[in-house]
Amino acid sequence: MKKIAVVLAGSGVYDGAEIHEATLTLLAIDRLGAQYQMFAPDIPQYHVVNHLTGEEMPESRNVLVEAARVARGKIRPLSEYNAEFFDALIFPGGFGVAKNLCSFAFDGPSMKINEQVQYAVKETHRLRKPIGALCIAPVLIAGILRNIEVTIGTDQGTAQAVESLGGKHKKTGHGEVVVDIENRIVSTPCYMLEASISQIAEGAENTVRAILELA
Repeated sequence: MKKIAVVLAGSGVYDGAEIHEATLTLLAIDRLGAQYQMFAPDIPQYHVVNHLTGEEMPESRNVLVEAARVARGKIRPLSEYNAEFFDALIFPGGFGVAKNLCSFAFDGPSMKINEQVQYAVKETHRLRKPIGALCIAPVLIAGILRNIEVTIGTDQGTAQAVESLGGKHKKTGHGEVVVDIENRIVSTPCYMLEASISQIAEGAENTVRAILELA
């Protein structure tokens, strides 16, 4: 049975992992006959956003602790990730990817990227194992591996950022995936497009299926 590592950036679309994308990715992995283990970096969140009002809150939280909410406590620090023990690596989206795992939300293509995230991606890539990226996460992968083909949907500004990082962007619609066979990268736009939850489920399942085929 294939085993996939899933990296979360917290809990909640505005300051962490997008919960629909994360949960539906886990569901797809299970339904397609594989196993998963969740990881998150043990670091402070950039900030905390009230998801009811959209306003920043005067408190601090930890990415691993918040991601444990989605994982029902079954999650490990990203520092413990060993690519040798997994068949693939997947990053669901959410603003936490662009705020906690890297600084793309603030710095654009000149972003800084968390060292543990860089190591996990580079080691997985070095071992020729597939990497999946949903929503905004393809920008993160492009920032690490540079010369790859990905999709974030149709947003022109983000697509230009991917290409300024040395990547190639391909426009896609709901549920569509881009598979960079040479680099073994699979990406899909999810909530980078205006989407329903069923369309997110389709994108997550198609991504996981393509990853398992590569694995």
